[in-house]
Amino acid sequence: MPIGEKAEILDVAVIGGGPAGLMAAETVAKAGKSVAVFEKMPTFGRKFLMAGRGGLNLTHSEDFERFVARYGDRAARLAPMLEAFAPKDLTAWAEGLGQRTFVGASGRVFPTAMKASPLLRAWLARLEGLGVALRPRATWKGWDAAGRLVIETPDGRHVIRARATVLALGGASWPKLGSDAAWAPLLRVGGSEIAPFRPANCGFDVAWSAVFRDRFAGEPLKNVSLSLGSARARGDAMVARYGLEGGAVYALGGAARDAALAGGAVLTVDLRPDIPVETLERRLRAPRGGHSLANFLRKAVKLSPVEVNLLREAHGLDLPSEPAALAAAIKAAPLALTGVQSLERAISSAGGVRFESLDGLALKARPDVILAGEMLDWEAPTGGYLLQACFATGAAAGRAALGRLG
Repeated sequence: MPIGEKAEILDVAVIGGGPAGLMAAETVAKAGKSVAVFEKMPTFGRKFLMAGRGGLNLTHSEDFERFVARYGDRAARLAPMLEAFAPKDLTAWAEGLGQRTFVGASGRVFPTAMKASPLLRAWLARLEGLGVALRPRATWKGWDAAGRLVIETPDGRHVIRARATVLALGGASWPKLGSDAAWAPLLRVGGSEIAPFRPANCGFDVAWSAVFRDRFAGEPLKNVSLSLGSARARGDAMVARYGLEGGAVYALGGAARDAALAGGAVLTVDLRPDIPVETLERRLRAPRGGHSLANFLRKAVKLSPVEVNLLREAHGLDLPSEPAALAAAIKAAPLALTGVQSLERAISSAGGVRFESLDGLALKARPDVILAGEMLDWEAPTGGYLLQACFATGAAAGRAALGRLG
């Protein structure tokens, strides 16, 4: 739908068609105000759809205090918004769109369909029913001299006069899906302080031997414990050609990421976190017979081939034969990290507009401009925390826009 050459007048313009922007638009539209969502990509919610490829983890069912703590040093800033649109509210919202949910064994909440596409289709249909104008292929280029939004579309340059604007333009990860942080220079000019973008929920680089890399890339490490400095995480990881990835790796958080980026970091892997070292040692004292070390470890402590070979990567090809030393090696396999994967491959990004340069969620220099989603300076591990905060800040931005309208 062409926007037209004359300045269009809206109550609220939302820039960005991901979960935060769409939730802000829904909040405004339910109050009966005119709202349009401008998205530079050809379709809406592209990163949301990507998040659903492995099963859409909407949120988490753990108690609220523990849930909020997952946001680290931004927990206090996000807590009021997460209380106002809590995990139970997100679950009820999804079910209101006809998408039943369930709680997995880990406490994570998923739609029964385990995909994002049915939920997104139902959501877009609801928004159109509320009168929200959905404008794809519409790129925000800043403001003109009169303070109007400048939008570029395939049919030319247009201006929008909005009483309030919600910016929900995403962070800097997966730029091919639309979140490329091209907005940062526009806000810096206006005086916003922007923390540098860094990859978050990203894999760690490990200099595997060629033999290990070629044989075991794609193999899982089940129920391991990882530690790096003071960071601890428990769960599953995956051997990648470049190093390690997976939920347990991502859960180590920003401090572990920053240590790996600085160089010289060592990740310690406990391959049997549920078995005390004394028990391992006792099992390893059993007669080996004619078994190879790999077969003996498989039978005695149920180490898989990838785990046995990871021990060799960590401790050297010649593993200790003495039971106490071998048990200790299984409980603490050190892996030197050479870096982290790039923003282009990261699930999310750290950095963005600092809360300290905002008045609530509004720009101090332009209180009619309100921010939401990943363009704000916060980060969280996977497990439902990323999407929950995007939805919650989007709802908060919508309420702030309505407040601006009076």
